[in-house]
Amino acid sequence: MKAAFISDVHGNAVALQAVLNDLKTKQVDKIYVLGDLCYRGPEPKRSLELIQGLQTEVIKGNADEWVVRGVHKGEVAEAALELMNQERDWTVSQLEEADIDYLNALPTELHLDLDGVAVHAFHAAPDSLFTVVSSSEPDEVLETKLMLSESNDVYIYAHIHKPYIRYIKGKVVINIGSVGLPFDGVKKASYAIVETDGHRISTSIERVEFDADKVMNQYKEVNYPNQNMLSVIQNASL
Repeated sequence: MKAAFISDVHGNAVALQAVLNDLKTKQVDKIYVLGDLCYRGPEPKRSLELIQGLQTEVIKGNADEWVVRGVHKGEVAEAALELMNQERDWTVSQLEEADIDYLNALPTELHLDLDGVAVHAFHAAPDSLFTVVSSSEPDEVLETKLMLSESNDVYIYAHIHKPYIRYIKGKVVINIGSVGLPFDGVKKASYAIVETDGHRISTSIERVEFDADKVMNQYKEVNYPNQNMLSVIQNASL
């Protein structure tokens, strides 16, 4: 079985469409989505529609939770709180009530069986949508924060926007990066593929080009709040 894992679209439908086009060439059997669908991008509605069109399992990310109930004090830097809630309010204004209900009802983790390979997938950590576990953490930290259930063979998460693959005590830990806002300096969308046949596991991080200039123009066209800061983030990462 060949499964793709995508996440952190952040309302960047241009990047998402590029990834979905790439996935057609990969002939994957299944696509799983690990959250952060709408918030902080110029096309929240179209991004959500593209995800829903996949008719697959989708889980909630911290940004999806923010769309539902706002950004709370203590979750971001105090200086950014008001502006991030302005972004959240703009995102909500582009969605319908049914969209908010959809985001609110999303589960927070997936337990998958891929040809006998047990996979645990979540957005940030099994017990939190907000925990930050970076690629530079020692094995012991990854074990403590990500590998809570020893019965799994592969652990997959997103949230940090920096993809990597690590091997710890015969297990695989994968961060799939971000479709819409990569933070690792590579100017391409990121996702992961896991291929299994019952006897082996093959994993890869895939990178896909998209029209970043078009996305920058979209922020201006829709009068996105905080568009100057988002432009800095996009230009630094894309």
